[in-house]
Amino acid sequence: MNIDQALPLLGGLSPREFMRQHWQRKPLLIRQAIPGFKPSLSITDIRQLVKREEVESRLIWRDAKGWNMKTGPLSKLPPQKQANWTALAQSVDLHDDATAELLRQFRFISDARLDDAMISIASDGGGVGPHFDSYDVFLLQAYGKRRWRISQQKDLSLIPGLPLKILQNFQPEEEYVLEPGDMLYLPPHAAHDGVAEGDCMTISIGFRAPTQATLACGMLEAANDQIMANLGDIGGFYATPVLPGPVLSDTYKDPGASATETPAALPNGLIDAALDAVRKLQFDEALAARFLGQWLTDLPENAYFDPTSDEIDLTLEIPQTGQLVLDRCTRMMYWGGNLFVNGEVAPVKAGPLLCRLADQRRLDCSPAIGEELEAGALALLTEGLEDGWLHYVP
Repeated sequence: MNIDQALPLLGGLSPREFMRQHWQRKPLLIRQAIPGFKPSLSITDIRQLVKREEVESRLIWRDAKGWNMKTGPLSKLPPQKQANWTALAQSVDLHDDATAELLRQFRFISDARLDDAMISIASDGGGVGPHFDSYDVFLLQAYGKRRWRISQQKDLSLIPGLPLKILQNFQPEEEYVLEPGDMLYLPPHAAHDGVAEGDCMTISIGFRAPTQATLACGMLEAANDQIMANLGDIGGFYATPVLPGPVLSDTYKDPGASATETPAALPNGLIDAALDAVRKLQFDEALAARFLGQWLTDLPENAYFDPTSDEIDLTLEIPQTGQLVLDRCTRMMYWGGNLFVNGEVAPVKAGPLLCRLADQRRLDCSPAIGEELEAGALALLTEGLEDGWLHYVP
Protein backbone atom coordinates (compact mmCIF):
# COMPACT_ATOMS: atom_id res chain seq x y z
CA MET A 1 0.00 0.00 0.00
CA ASN A 2 1.24 3.46 -0.91
CA ILE A 3 0.87 5.34 2.38
CA ASP A 4 1.31 8.69 0.61
CA GLN A 5 -1.60 8.19 -1.80
CA ALA A 6 -4.81 10.10 -1.04
CA LEU A 7 -7.69 7.70 -0.37
CA PRO A 8 -11.46 8.21 -0.54
CA LEU A 9 -11.53 5.80 2.42
CA LEU A 10 -9.88 8.53 4.48
CA GLY A 11 -11.73 11.49 3.00
CA GLY A 12 -8.94 12.42 0.59
CA LEU A 13 -6.18 12.11 3.17
CA SER A 14 -3.27 9.79 2.64
CA PRO A 15 -2.67 7.13 5.30
CA ARG A 16 0.39 9.05 6.45
CA GLU A 17 -1.64 12.26 6.83
CA PHE A 18 -4.50 10.49 8.61
CA MET A 19 -2.15 8.86 11.12
CA ARG A 20 -0.43 12.18 11.78
CA GLN A 21 -3.54 14.33 12.06
CA HIS A 22 -6.31 12.09 13.45
CA TRP A 23 -5.14 8.71 14.75
CA GLN A 24 -5.56 8.68 18.54
CA ARG A 25 -6.20 12.43 18.39
CA LYS A 26 -9.55 13.57 17.00
CA PRO A 27 -12.65 12.26 15.18
CA LEU A 28 -13.06 12.38 11.41
CA LEU A 29 -16.30 12.25 9.43
CA ILE A 30 -15.82 10.79 5.96
CA ARG A 31 -18.67 11.12 3.48
CA GLN A 32 -18.68 8.28 0.94
CA ALA A 33 -15.54 6.64 2.25
CA ILE A 34 -16.61 3.71 0.07
CA PRO A 35 -18.85 5.18 -2.67
CA GLY A 36 -21.92 3.11 -3.43
CA PHE A 37 -21.06 0.66 -0.69
CA LYS A 38 -23.22 -2.45 -0.47
CA PRO A 39 -22.57 -4.95 2.34
CA SER A 40 -21.79 -8.54 1.42
CA LEU A 41 -24.20 -9.72 4.14
CA SER A 42 -27.82 -8.64 4.48
CA ILE A 43 -29.76 -7.97 7.66
CA THR A 44 -31.32 -11.41 7.18
CA ASP A 45 -27.83 -12.94 6.95
CA ILE A 46 -26.83 -11.35 10.25
CA ARG A 47 -30.05 -12.53 11.87
CA GLN A 48 -28.98 -16.05 10.90
CA LEU A 49 -25.33 -15.53 11.87
CA VAL A 50 -26.08 -14.60 15.49
CA LYS A 51 -27.89 -17.92 15.92
CA ARG A 52 -24.64 -19.84 15.49
CA GLU A 53 -22.77 -21.01 18.59
CA GLU A 54 -19.37 -20.16 17.15
CA VAL A 55 -20.36 -16.50 16.63
CA GLU A 56 -20.02 -14.17 19.61
CA SER A 57 -23.17 -12.05 19.68
CA ARG A 58 -25.34 -9.81 21.85
CA LEU A 59 -28.88 -8.49 21.79
CA ILE A 60 -29.45 -5.07 23.37
CA TRP A 61 -32.80 -3.39 23.79
CA ARG A 62 -34.41 -0.62 25.76
CA ASP A 63 -37.92 -0.76 27.20
CA ALA A 64 -39.92 0.91 29.99
CA LYS A 65 -37.70 -0.80 32.57
CA GLY A 66 -34.48 0.51 31.02
CA TRP A 67 -31.52 -1.13 29.26
CA ASN A 68 -31.34 -4.89 28.74
CA MET A 69 -28.73 -7.23 27.26
CA LYS A 70 -28.62 -10.90 26.29
CA THR A 71 -25.59 -12.79 25.03
CA GLY A 72 -25.75 -15.25 22.16
CA PRO A 73 -26.30 -17.55 20.52
CA LEU A 74 -29.51 -15.69 19.76
CA SER A 75 -32.04 -18.24 18.59
CA LYS A 76 -34.72 -15.61 18.12
CA LEU A 77 -34.54 -11.88 17.47
CA PRO A 78 -37.37 -9.36 17.73
CA PRO A 79 -39.15 -8.56 14.46
CA GLN A 80 -37.73 -5.63 12.49
CA LYS A 81 -40.95 -3.68 13.04
CA GLN A 82 -40.35 -3.72 16.80
CA ALA A 83 -38.41 -0.58 17.75
CA ASN A 84 -35.41 0.05 20.00
CA TRP A 85 -33.31 -3.09 19.66
CA THR A 86 -29.95 -3.92 18.16
CA ALA A 87 -28.05 -7.19 17.62
CA LEU A 88 -24.27 -7.33 17.34
CA ALA A 89 -22.15 -10.05 15.72
CA GLN A 90 -18.46 -9.97 16.67
CA SER A 91 -15.55 -10.95 14.40
CA VAL A 92 -17.65 -11.37 11.25
CA ASP A 93 -14.38 -11.29 9.29
CA LEU A 94 -13.76 -14.85 10.54
CA HIS A 95 -16.94 -16.03 8.83
CA ASP A 96 -17.20 -14.01 5.60
CA ASP A 97 -14.50 -13.47 2.96
CA ALA A 98 -15.83 -10.09 1.80
CA THR A 99 -15.91 -8.73 5.35
CA ALA A 100 -12.35 -9.96 5.84
CA GLU A 101 -11.31 -8.14 2.65
CA LEU A 102 -13.01 -4.99 3.95
CA LEU A 103 -10.95 -5.25 7.12
CA ARG A 104 -7.76 -5.51 5.04
CA GLN A 105 -8.40 -2.03 3.60
CA PHE A 106 -7.25 -0.68 6.97
CA ARG A 107 -3.84 -2.35 6.91
CA PHE A 108 -2.07 0.99 6.74
CA ILE A 109 -2.29 0.37 10.49
CA SER A 110 -0.24 -2.52 11.85
CA ASP A 111 -1.85 -5.96 11.99
CA ALA A 112 -0.76 -5.97 15.61
CA ARG A 113 -3.41 -3.31 16.27
CA LEU A 114 -6.13 -4.43 13.85
CA ASP A 115 -8.70 -6.51 15.72
CA ASP A 116 -11.99 -7.38 14.03
CA ALA A 117 -15.07 -6.29 12.13
CA MET A 118 -18.25 -6.24 14.18
CA ILE A 119 -21.60 -5.88 12.44
CA SER A 120 -24.63 -4.51 14.20
CA ILE A 121 -28.19 -4.57 12.88
CA ALA A 122 -30.94 -2.50 14.44
CA SER A 123 -34.56 -1.56 14.19
CA ASP A 124 -35.76 2.03 14.36
CA GLY A 125 -34.38 3.67 17.51
CA GLY A 126 -31.95 0.83 18.19
CA GLY A 127 -28.55 1.48 19.69
CA VAL A 128 -26.35 0.68 22.67
CA GLY A 129 -26.64 4.03 24.42
CA PRO A 130 -24.08 6.83 24.91
CA HIS A 131 -20.74 5.24 25.73
CA PHE A 132 -17.02 5.34 24.99
CA ASP A 133 -14.50 2.76 23.82
CA SER A 134 -10.93 2.34 25.01
CA TYR A 135 -9.76 1.69 21.47
CA ASP A 136 -9.88 3.32 18.02
CA VAL A 137 -12.84 2.47 15.81
CA PHE A 138 -14.07 3.16 12.27
CA LEU A 139 -17.89 3.11 12.01
CA LEU A 140 -18.95 2.35 8.43
CA GLN A 141 -22.62 2.70 7.59
CA ALA A 142 -23.64 -0.34 5.54
CA TYR A 143 -27.43 -0.09 5.24
CA GLY A 144 -30.06 2.45 6.24
CA LYS A 145 -29.27 5.50 8.34
CA ARG A 146 -27.79 6.04 11.78
CA ARG A 147 -27.66 9.31 13.69
CA TRP A 148 -24.41 9.76 15.59
CA ARG A 149 -23.85 12.25 18.37
CA ILE A 150 -20.26 12.56 19.55
CA SER A 151 -18.32 14.42 22.20
CA GLN A 152 -14.75 14.74 23.42
CA GLN A 153 -15.95 15.34 26.98
CA LYS A 154 -13.68 14.56 29.92
CA ASP A 155 -16.45 13.25 32.18
CA LEU A 156 -16.58 9.51 31.43
CA SER A 157 -18.41 8.38 34.56
CA LEU A 158 -20.92 5.58 34.03
CA ILE A 159 -24.41 4.91 35.29
CA PRO A 160 -24.01 2.21 37.98
CA GLY A 161 -25.99 -1.00 38.04
CA LEU A 162 -26.61 -1.40 34.30
CA PRO A 163 -25.68 -4.39 32.11
CA LEU A 164 -24.08 -1.90 29.70
CA LYS A 165 -21.50 0.83 30.13
CA ILE A 166 -23.73 3.89 29.67
CA LEU A 167 -22.36 7.39 30.24
CA GLN A 168 -23.96 9.16 33.16
CA ASN A 169 -23.68 12.67 31.76
CA PHE A 170 -23.42 12.58 27.97
CA GLN A 171 -23.05 16.07 26.47
CA PRO A 172 -23.03 15.80 22.65
CA GLU A 173 -20.96 18.38 20.78
CA GLU A 174 -21.50 17.28 17.16
CA GLU A 175 -24.23 15.37 15.32
CA TYR A 176 -24.18 13.53 11.98
CA VAL A 177 -26.52 11.27 10.04
CA LEU A 178 -24.58 8.57 8.18
CA GLU A 179 -25.85 6.85 5.05
CA PRO A 180 -24.40 3.80 3.25
CA GLY A 181 -20.74 4.36 2.42
CA ASP A 182 -20.28 7.12 5.02
CA MET A 183 -17.82 6.45 7.83
CA LEU A 184 -16.90 7.99 11.19
CA TYR A 185 -13.51 7.53 12.85
CA LEU A 186 -13.37 7.88 16.63
CA PRO A 187 -10.22 7.84 18.79
CA PRO A 188 -10.19 6.15 22.20
CA HIS A 189 -12.45 7.65 24.89
CA ALA A 190 -14.46 9.75 22.44
CA ALA A 191 -18.03 9.66 23.76
CA HIS A 192 -20.61 8.64 21.16
CA ASP A 193 -24.21 7.55 20.75
CA GLY A 194 -25.57 6.01 17.56
CA VAL A 195 -29.31 5.62 17.01
CA ALA A 196 -30.82 3.82 14.01
CA GLU A 197 -33.30 5.69 11.85
CA GLY A 198 -35.32 2.80 10.43
CA ASP A 199 -33.73 -0.55 9.63
CA CYS A 200 -29.99 -0.17 9.93
CA MET A 201 -26.65 -1.98 9.61
CA THR A 202 -23.30 -0.61 10.79
CA ILE A 203 -19.86 -2.20 10.47
CA SER A 204 -17.38 -1.38 13.24
CA ILE A 205 -13.68 -1.88 12.49
CA GLY A 206 -12.03 -2.06 15.89
CA PHE A 207 -8.44 -2.09 17.07
CA ARG A 208 -6.60 -3.84 19.89
CA ALA A 209 -5.46 -1.71 22.82
CA PRO A 210 -3.80 -3.97 25.40
CA THR A 211 -3.35 -2.66 28.92
CA GLN A 212 0.05 -2.51 30.57
CA ALA A 213 -1.13 -5.30 32.87
CA THR A 214 -1.85 -7.52 29.85
CA LEU A 215 1.58 -6.85 28.38
CA ALA A 216 3.34 -7.39 31.71
CA CYS A 217 1.54 -10.69 32.34
CA GLY A 218 2.35 -11.84 28.82
CA MET A 219 6.03 -11.05 29.25
CA LEU A 220 6.11 -12.98 32.53
CA GLU A 221 4.44 -15.98 30.91
CA ALA A 222 6.91 -15.85 28.02
CA ALA A 223 9.80 -15.72 30.49
CA ASN A 224 8.36 -18.74 32.30
CA ASP A 225 8.13 -20.65 29.01
CA GLN A 226 11.73 -19.73 28.29
CA ILE A 227 12.82 -21.11 31.67
CA MET A 228 10.88 -24.34 31.17
CA ALA A 229 12.33 -24.76 27.68
CA ASN A 230 15.85 -24.47 29.02
CA LEU A 231 15.03 -27.04 31.68
CA GLY A 232 13.74 -29.34 28.95
CA ASP A 233 10.27 -29.55 30.50
CA ILE A 234 8.21 -28.52 27.47
CA GLY A 235 8.34 -29.46 23.82
CA GLY A 236 6.93 -28.11 20.60
CA PHE A 237 8.37 -24.99 19.06
CA TYR A 238 9.95 -23.95 22.35
CA ALA A 239 12.20 -27.00 22.13
CA THR A 240 14.04 -25.31 19.25
CA PRO A 241 16.95 -23.15 20.45
CA VAL A 242 15.71 -19.93 18.85
CA LEU A 243 15.47 -17.95 22.09
CA PRO A 244 18.37 -18.72 24.44
CA GLY A 245 17.95 -17.69 28.05
CA PRO A 246 19.44 -18.30 31.47
CA VAL A 247 19.63 -21.81 32.85
CA LEU A 248 18.23 -21.63 36.35
CA SER A 249 18.72 -25.22 37.45
CA ASP A 250 21.03 -24.59 40.40
CA THR A 251 19.48 -25.40 43.77
CA TYR A 252 19.48 -23.06 46.74
CA LYS A 253 22.40 -23.50 49.13
CA ASP A 254 23.03 -21.93 52.52
CA PRO A 255 26.25 -23.32 53.97
CA GLY A 256 27.16 -21.71 57.25
CA ALA A 257 23.57 -20.92 58.16
CA SER A 258 23.27 -20.66 61.91
CA ALA A 259 20.67 -22.33 64.07
CA THR A 260 17.49 -20.32 64.53
CA GLU A 261 15.18 -19.68 67.42
CA THR A 262 12.52 -18.30 65.03
CA PRO A 263 11.89 -21.12 62.51
CA ALA A 264 8.73 -19.48 61.11
CA ALA A 265 10.63 -16.41 59.88
CA LEU A 266 11.56 -16.33 56.18
CA PRO A 267 15.34 -16.46 55.71
CA ASN A 268 16.76 -13.30 54.15
CA GLY A 269 19.16 -15.43 52.14
CA LEU A 270 16.29 -17.22 50.42
CA ILE A 271 14.63 -13.89 49.61
CA ASP A 272 17.90 -12.63 48.10
CA ALA A 273 18.23 -15.86 46.09
CA ALA A 274 14.74 -15.39 44.60
CA LEU A 275 15.56 -11.82 43.59
CA ASP A 276 18.89 -12.90 42.07
CA ALA A 277 17.11 -15.56 39.99
CA VAL A 278 14.66 -13.02 38.59
CA ARG A 279 17.48 -10.62 37.72
CA LYS A 280 18.97 -13.29 35.45
CA LEU A 281 15.90 -13.28 33.21
CA GLN A 282 16.36 -11.49 29.91
CA PHE A 283 13.44 -9.12 29.42
CA ASP A 284 14.64 -7.95 26.04
CA GLU A 285 13.30 -7.29 22.54
CA ALA A 286 13.59 -10.93 21.54
CA LEU A 287 11.42 -12.09 24.43
CA ALA A 288 8.87 -9.30 23.82
CA ALA A 289 8.69 -10.13 20.10
CA ARG A 290 8.21 -13.82 20.81
CA PHE A 291 5.40 -13.14 23.28
CA LEU A 292 3.67 -10.58 21.05
CA GLY A 293 4.12 -12.62 17.89
CA GLN A 294 2.46 -15.66 19.42
CA TRP A 295 -0.23 -13.74 21.31
CA LEU A 296 -1.27 -11.45 18.45
CA THR A 297 -1.44 -14.29 15.90
CA ASP A 298 -3.21 -16.68 18.25
CA LEU A 299 -6.53 -17.70 16.73
CA PRO A 300 -9.90 -17.24 18.39
CA GLU A 301 -11.72 -20.45 19.27
CA ASN A 302 -14.28 -19.77 16.52
CA ALA A 303 -11.68 -19.55 13.73
CA TYR A 304 -12.16 -22.42 11.29
CA PHE A 305 -10.06 -23.62 8.36
CA ASP A 306 -11.49 -25.55 5.44
CA PRO A 307 -8.79 -27.10 3.24
CA THR A 308 -10.10 -26.60 -0.28
CA SER A 309 -6.93 -26.74 -2.38
CA ASP A 310 -5.98 -29.70 -4.54
CA GLU A 311 -3.18 -31.74 -3.02
CA ILE A 312 -0.01 -29.76 -3.70
CA ASP A 313 3.37 -30.67 -2.26
CA LEU A 314 5.54 -27.60 -2.76
CA THR A 315 8.62 -29.57 -1.76
CA LEU A 316 8.16 -31.67 -4.90
CA GLU A 317 6.71 -29.27 -7.45
CA ILE A 318 6.03 -25.52 -7.58
CA PRO A 319 3.02 -24.39 -9.67
CA GLN A 320 4.12 -22.21 -12.56
CA THR A 321 1.10 -19.91 -12.26
CA GLY A 322 -1.53 -18.95 -9.70
CA GLN A 323 -1.15 -17.67 -6.17
CA LEU A 324 -0.72 -18.88 -2.63
CA VAL A 325 -3.31 -16.99 -0.56
CA LEU A 326 -3.68 -16.84 3.21
CA ASP A 327 -7.07 -17.93 4.52
CA ARG A 328 -9.28 -15.14 5.88
CA CYS A 329 -8.70 -16.46 9.43
CA THR A 330 -4.93 -16.82 9.12
CA ARG A 331 -2.75 -14.52 11.19
CA MET A 332 0.89 -14.19 10.18
CA MET A 333 3.46 -11.72 11.51
CA TYR A 334 7.23 -11.48 11.66
CA TRP A 335 10.03 -9.77 13.55
CA GLY A 336 13.66 -10.02 12.64
CA GLY A 337 14.16 -13.59 11.50
CA ASN A 338 11.17 -14.92 13.43
CA LEU A 339 7.92 -15.88 11.72
CA PHE A 340 4.71 -16.29 13.71
CA VAL A 341 1.75 -18.20 12.27
CA ASN A 342 -1.54 -18.70 14.08
CA GLY A 343 -0.05 -18.51 17.56
CA GLU A 344 3.07 -20.54 16.88
CA VAL A 345 6.70 -19.75 16.17
CA ALA A 346 7.40 -21.21 12.75
CA PRO A 347 10.55 -23.38 12.69
CA VAL A 348 11.89 -21.46 9.68
CA LYS A 349 13.53 -18.11 9.13
CA ALA A 350 11.30 -15.23 8.05
CA GLY A 351 12.93 -14.60 4.70
CA PRO A 352 11.85 -11.99 2.12
CA LEU A 353 9.23 -14.18 0.41
CA LEU A 354 7.59 -15.27 3.66
CA CYS A 355 7.54 -11.65 4.85
CA ARG A 356 5.94 -10.67 1.53
CA LEU A 357 3.30 -13.35 2.03
CA ALA A 358 2.59 -11.97 5.51
CA ASP A 359 2.39 -8.35 4.29
CA GLN A 360 0.43 -8.93 1.08
CA ARG A 361 -1.41 -12.08 2.23
CA ARG A 362 -0.73 -13.65 -1.16
CA LEU A 363 2.30 -14.79 -3.12
CA ASP A 364 2.59 -15.28 -6.88
CA CYS A 365 3.68 -18.76 -7.85
CA SER A 366 6.71 -19.07 -10.09
CA PRO A 367 9.87 -21.14 -10.38
CA ALA A 368 11.57 -18.42 -8.29
CA ILE A 369 9.71 -19.63 -5.19
CA GLY A 370 11.53 -22.92 -5.29
CA GLU A 371 14.83 -21.14 -5.80
CA GLU A 372 14.37 -18.57 -3.03
CA LEU A 373 12.58 -20.60 -0.34
CA GLU A 374 14.49 -23.16 1.65
CA ALA A 375 13.16 -26.68 2.09
CA GLY A 376 11.79 -25.92 5.57
CA ALA A 377 9.76 -22.98 4.27
CA LEU A 378 8.33 -25.05 1.42
CA ALA A 379 7.39 -27.74 3.94
CA LEU A 380 5.68 -25.11 6.12
CA LEU A 381 3.63 -23.82 3.17
CA THR A 382 2.74 -27.36 2.14
CA GLU A 383 1.53 -27.97 5.68
CA GLY A 384 -0.50 -24.76 5.41
CA LEU A 385 -2.21 -26.06 2.26
CA GLU A 386 -3.00 -29.35 4.00
CA ASP A 387 -4.35 -27.66 7.14
CA GLY A 388 -6.30 -24.98 5.27
CA TRP A 389 -4.63 -21.83 6.58
CA LEU A 390 -3.15 -21.38 3.11
CA HIS A 391 -4.87 -21.91 -0.26
CA TYR A 392 -3.66 -22.32 -3.80
CA VAL A 393 -5.68 -20.25 -6.25
CA PRO A 394 -5.03 -21.23 -9.91
